[in-house]
Amino acid sequence: MTHYFSEDNNTLKSNPQVIAFSINNTPLKFKTDNGVFSKSSLDRGTEVLLRYLEIEDSVKTCLDLGCGYGTIGVYINKTYNISVDMVDINQRAIDLSVHNVELNNTEANVFKSDGFSNIKNKYDLIVTNPPIRTGKELIYKFFEEAVSHLNKNGSLILVINKKHGAESAIKFLKTIYSSVEILGRKKGVYVIRCKINWLFDWYMILY
Repeated sequence: MTHYFSEDNNTLKSNPQVIAFSINNTPLKFKTDNGVFSKSSLDRGTEVLLRYLEIEDSVKTCLDLGCGYGTIGVYINKTYNISVDMVDINQRAIDLSVHNVELNNTEANVFKSDGFSNIKNKYDLIVTNPPIRTGKELIYKFFEEAVSHLNKNGSLILVINKKHGAESAIKFLKTIYSSVEILGRKKGVYVIRCKINWLFDWYMILY
């Protein structure tokens, strides 16, 4: 399963399919393939995230970190008409996301990045269903690095299952962000919003 979250999927035979579902009365369809996460259906983590997602009126820019075949970024652009960047390390996922942006009549800038390695911009919002199976060390690194890619008063919204360490992740996030709140939870899946304010932002820069 680690090939979902790496560049090592070029040898997997392609077997594309199209899946369709509706989130919050928004109909969506996606081309998927072997070598990408949850190719046959919308995964439960992303479904819960989108059900409880709250986007403030001040948000104009968003990063979908680890976009897979594009569910989160496509939904956000279609629903909120926000400028969206979508990144993933998996080239097949990137190719699918480019296709799915067009398939759903949406707009997004899709490009390859290993975490934040190719990301130069700052955003009002970063949203992620993090690749838990890559390990806590990498995921926590994403949480830390997100701070420097958020605009003043920006937010990181993520989803994580209790059995995958949601409670310990919340404790860690509270050491980084000035506000950590649970937007919702369903059957052990937590949707968490982390915010920075300008005082905290300056503290991070200085120290």
